Formats: sequence, structure tokens, C-alpha cells
Amino acid sequence: MKMKKFINEPENLTEELLEGLALANPEMLKIEDNHLVVNRKLETADRVTIVTMGGSGHEPCCSGFVGEGMIDISVIGDIFAAPGPQACAEALRRADRGKGVVYIVLNHAGDMLSGNMAMKMIRQDDIRVMKVVTQEDISSVPRSEADDRRGLVGCVPVYKMAGTAAAKGESLEKVAEVAQRVADNMATLAVALRGATHPVTGARLASLADDEMEIGMGQHGEGGGGRTAVKTADETAQIMLDALIKDLEIQQGEKVLLLINGSGATTLMEQLIVYRKCCHYLREKNIEIVGNHVGELLTVQEQAGFQMCMVRMDDELLSYWNAPCRTPYFKM
Repeated sequence: MKMKKFINEPENLTEELLEGLALANPEMLKIEDNHLVVNRKLETADRVTIVTMGGSGHEPCCSGFVGEGMIDISVIGDIFAAPGPQACAEALRRADRGKGVVYIVLNHAGDMLSGNMAMKMIRQDDIRVMKVVTQEDISSVPRSEADDRRGLVGCVPVYKMAGTAAAKGESLEKVAEVAQRVADNMATLAVALRGATHPVTGARLASLADDEMEIGMGQHGEGGGGRTAVKTADETAQIMLDALIKDLEIQQGEKVLLLINGSGATTLMEQLIVYRKCCHYLREKNIEIVGNHVGELLTVQEQAGFQMCMVRMDDELLSYWNAPCRTPYFKM
């Protein structure tokens, strides 16, 4: 399939996008060997640090969140591919400033394989690392089998709240507890109108008929079992909210963070219309939205659709969410 994209040689995509990221944000981050995207202020950090990893092609995630109050090192793989364990182990060693490292990994097969191997590789090093896995896609399996759930945009609130806890000087155990608390109290559901294509090969990751949408499609076109006729924004939002509320067992009077994440080819107009319905519907149910984000955080090239992420909040988590941070693609 011939692609219409502003690229050069497909095999150079990852190197060139990372070079562009660094040139656009020289005061915040730098690129080191093995595709490590490093916080410029890491060298002087006297605190717990945050490391994550993942394939390229999902921009701005994850490297667009490297900076003050979020990620210290993001390890980047090739397009839609996990980085190797050696690069991940190197990042954990590079990140350690004597206070320990929280290692945040999204639950995908390649990421978990590299993440687990990296943990084994640093076992003999004098580094304290605590790994937290994000696995919040409710479409694949029930919460009772959460270890088999995919990691989606929920990684971003984990980065934000754990990053704030680290910036405040909390202990390794406390930062990891905050990250785990967010991970345990979030749920995400995705919907797609059109699948993405692989920017190197041109292969289509998923195909949907013009009159179809799929609720539950995974990050790379994995099926979610929810193919149906295209519905309105309000209908789609209500279906997704009901599923998230049920999964988290959210009760009247509770407070939530709500993210609407565009998947790559969904306009901000559409995302805001969806968010509008979410506000009205949750107000009717006496569920308070205390934090939000509407826009692209984790994309899949030109996939049309969005991810809706809900996080059960408490006062401490809300203070972490609202704290200042400064990264290329997320600022508070």
C-alpha cells in the first residue's frame, strides 16, 4: 500500500523523529545512545526518578512527557516495537541518582518481555528499582484477570502523579505506591472508526467498513469484540462511560479524572463534543469530574477514534495531578 506521509526513508523514521523532538525542545531533553530520551535536569536530580519505555509511532507518548514533574528517561523502540532489554537496563542504570527508580511499563507482550529481562539484568547492580505495570484496557478481559489487560493511555496519569510525588521528594516506596494506586484505580476503553497503517510497511493494522465502528479496539488494531454500526457522539460516550463506571464500581458522590485521548485522526471538535456529553452524563449520576484532559496523548498514526480513561481520585492524587509540570507535550 502506498502511503501519503511527509517522511524520508522509512527505515530512518525513529532516528529522525527523535532528532526532531530534541531540536524542538533542547532546554527540556536530549537524545542519548540506544534511543534514550533523557530529561536535561536528570544530572542534578536528588530524588526518585521515573523510567518508561515503548515503541515509536505513538507520539507524543511516551517521549513527549520527558521533563520536569513526569518522566526522566523514555526508552524508545522502532515503530510499534518494544525497545530491547539492554537499552532498558541501561536506562535504569543511567536514571538512578541514589534514591531509586520507578519503572513504568505498559502491558504489551514485547514491552513486558523487555521490561522483565531488564529487571533481571540489573539484579547485580546497586540500584533499587520498583516496577509498575499499567494494564487498564477493560475490553479484553474482566478486572479479575487484570494481568492480561492491555496498557493504553492510562500510562499518562501514572506518569503525572508518580512524577509529582518524585518531584516532591517522596521515598521510592511512596512514589511506587502512588503509581500503583493510580494503576489500580483506572480503566480505559477505546473506540475506532478506522484503523491505522504501519508507516514503514504501509500495512493496514485493522479494517472497518464505512458504516462500522469498534468499541474495544486495541492500540495496534487488536480486536475488542465490539463491532457495531456507527453511533452518534452522545451514544458512543454513554456506552463507554457505563462500561468504565461498571468496571471501576464508581458510586454516586465519587470523584474521577477523565481523559479523552484522540487516537491520531480524530479532530479536537469531535473529542470536545464527546467530552461535553461525558460532563452532562456524569453530573446526572452525581459523579464529579475533578480533573481532565482532552486531546492527543497516545496516538496510532492515522487511526480514527479515541480512548476514554477514567481514574478514581482521592484528595492526595488530585493534588499530584494539579501540581506543576513542564514537558514538551504536557504542561500544568
